[in-house]
Amino acid sequence: MLTNLDDMQKLGKDNMDVALKQFGAVSKGFQAIATEVADYSKKSFEQSTAAFEKLMGAKSLENAVEIQSAYVKTAYEGFVAEATKLGELYTDLAKETYKPFENLAAKAK
Repeated sequence: MLTNLDDMQKLGKDNMDVALKQFGAVSKGFQAIATEVADYSKKSFEQSTAAFEKLMGAKSLENAVEIQSAYVKTAYEGFVAEATKLGELYTDLAKETYKPFENLAAKAK
């Protein structure tokens, strides 16, 4: 009976370790995503403000259209790059979240 109790305690400890590792990975991943989103938001705001200032100083309609077109192109490229980066961060988060369970499954076999 003592060996069963010891086994249960060890199993409980192992499960707690897995849960804590998973929580740490999730926390770290979401922190990286939040930081990335905040940085992108700041950069996007700065770019839009600069474009607006250029637009206000435009001398002609053609110049205003050129400024607007350049801004839209830059904003779109930045958005696509950011979406790709966030996709990679979410993929990494999923992989890191699953890692503790891989070890647990190996132990169960």
